[in-house]
Amino acid sequence: MTPVLRLGTRRSALATTQSGHVADLIRARLGREVELVEITTEGDISSAPLASLGGTGVFVSALRDALKRGDVDVAVHSLKDIPTQPEAGIALAAIPTREDPRDAVVARDGLTLGELPVGSRIGTGSPRRVAQLEALGLGLDVVGIRGNVDTRIRKVASGDYDAVLLARAGLARLGRVDEITETLDPLQMLPAPGQGALAIECRAEDEALVADLAQLDDPRTRAAVTAERAVLATLEAGCSAPLGALAEVVEGDDGDELWIRAVAMSADGGLSVRMSTTGSPTDAAETGNRLASDMLAEGAASLMNSTGMEAPVRKQQR
Repeated sequence: MTPVLRLGTRRSALATTQSGHVADLIRARLGREVELVEITTEGDISSAPLASLGGTGVFVSALRDALKRGDVDVAVHSLKDIPTQPEAGIALAAIPTREDPRDAVVARDGLTLGELPVGSRIGTGSPRRVAQLEALGLGLDVVGIRGNVDTRIRKVASGDYDAVLLARAGLARLGRVDEITETLDPLQMLPAPGQGALAIECRAEDEALVADLAQLDDPRTRAAVTAERAVLATLEAGCSAPLGALAEVVEGDDGDELWIRAVAMSADGGLSVRMSTTGSPTDAAETGNRLASDMLAEGAASLMNSTGMEAPVRKQQR
């Protein structure tokens, strides 16, 4: 009898929903039974800013430790939370089809960003979103926020905030798309590298399981997020850096093409290096590396550590 697969998940509603989605994929496509095993992380029980705990990587580490101990057989993460460096003994076995990667606004009275009055309080815990919001020059009061999706949206309903920014993918998975008042065009706000995608990991030594889980992989999604994460790695930017990137695989005249654009910003949004390029989906990492190298040549690395006050705005496009 085939043993039940133990799938590790954080306890939050979004994490268990995402893990439940992967469990359903495993049951339907691999014919394996799955049980969810809840793992508590420091990030779930602490109210301290995530940056002080090591960023969203604190969630990933706890699940990976459970894998290595043998407490679970499979772990599911939001791909944007995973460090770009490979983890010894851990295989990124599959990246399923990606949800919509864009950012979304949940605002009072059904308002869009542009309709919010000057001085409105906007909640986000992401330096990437803060920098891009500031660059829009809407005169909004951007305030830090923590907590799960429900907690953040309730702060709008209670009047503590006029709006919050969230990943549209998470709201979609939770069945809360109707609460979105605006989905932001990537021209306004580029998402985090890997946003909207899930990562399915297992122990690298479990070769049969690695091969089975690979059947859940979506090649187009993997190519896109590989390019985005290559930008992140080459720029040596962590999850807290004001960096956005978005890639997609599209049909070209001679087959599939990979399109990617990225922006690196100063913390206050006053300076930016914005570029784009194309390549082959089979060379996704090289395409991302090439774009990041071009951005480095324009000063992207020092820019992300600046205050935005040293020089005029610099915007580069290719």
